[in-house]
Amino acid sequence: MSAHSHDAAVHRHESGEAHGTVGGYVTGFLLSAILTVIPFWLVMSGALGSTTLTAIAVLGLGVAQIVVQMVYFLHMSRRSEGGWTLMAFVFTAIIIFIAVIGSIWVMNHLHDHMMPEMTAEDARALP
Repeated sequence: MSAHSHDAAVHRHESGEAHGTVGGYVTGFLLSAILTVIPFWLVMSGALGSTTLTAIAVLGLGVAQIVVQMVYFLHMSRRSEGGWTLMAFVFTAIIIFIAVIGSIWVMNHLHDHMMPEMTAEDARALP
């Protein structure tokens, strides 16, 4: 067996490393550019009307952008390195999710239990 095995879209080494082709990189670049232009247009034109809908659309397109970059530029798949790369990414995503949700919960808890803001009258009443 040769030192390299060939796939139509990805060049692999025996160690499981993947290297993309020019066509794969061009496809990834074009998808990334499109997934960048669409949210920019949505925000600048106000096409969706609602800021909430626009934020949700931008968030969804951002997630799609992350997936495109992971597949086309980082070559993450179930096949690369026996699936360990994908499992490490999933573990990292879970840890980040827990940290972000926990931080939001703590900040919300602190906000709910803070002292009320001082008004101008309260400030004048101070010695």
